[in-house]
Amino acid sequence: MATTHALAGVVLGTAVWALVPEAGMLPVLAAALGGLFPDFDLYAGHRKTLHFPVYFSALAVPAVAVAALNPTTTTLAVALFLAAAALHSASDVLGGGLELKPWLGTSERAVYDHWNGRWLAPKRLIRYDGAPEDLALTLAFAVPPVLAFDGLAETLVIAAVAVSGVYVLLRKPMVAIAETAVAAIPDHVVDYVPERFVRDLR
Repeated sequence: MATTHALAGVVLGTAVWALVPEAGMLPVLAAALGGLFPDFDLYAGHRKTLHFPVYFSALAVPAVAVAALNPTTTTLAVALFLAAAALHSASDVLGGGLELKPWLGTSERAVYDHWNGRWLAPKRLIRYDGAPEDLALTLAFAVPPVLAFDGLAETLVIAAVAVSGVYVLLRKPMVAIAETAVAAIPDHVVDYVPERFVRDLR
């Protein structure tokens, strides 16, 4: 889930905040955004357009080195954004494939490796986004920031967990609803819907 990735970034940010609290909350926010960023390609080449497991990692290494040598708010924010985006891009291989019913395990595409020009196969350690084990991971990632922060930051983390819980409950029913909706949409309208959202439903 996007919330799982965002909270994974927040965990990175929380660890850095504990070491350099004077940098403030901006690096933590940057880490959360970095965790979310790759999923901004959801409607256009998902897990390929903005997912760069190799390139984000390659950029994160020097950024982290710079931040370690000169830990300012800006250097830490840049390093955490890139590190969280790299973690997201690389960890998607541990989940399910790209199909709309990933619990069926029919897709062998987890995330695209631009460096080698090929799709990496899903490991399915987390069977699919929105699986119960995905929610368990979200809950685990929520613990450090909830213990470390209060106020708005704590509220946002709890809200992310709540959204995750609702998504887990609705994950499979949403596909059933989508099947009914797609069946009722005229063909000339379906042509404007991204192909990955309808190929498994028609």
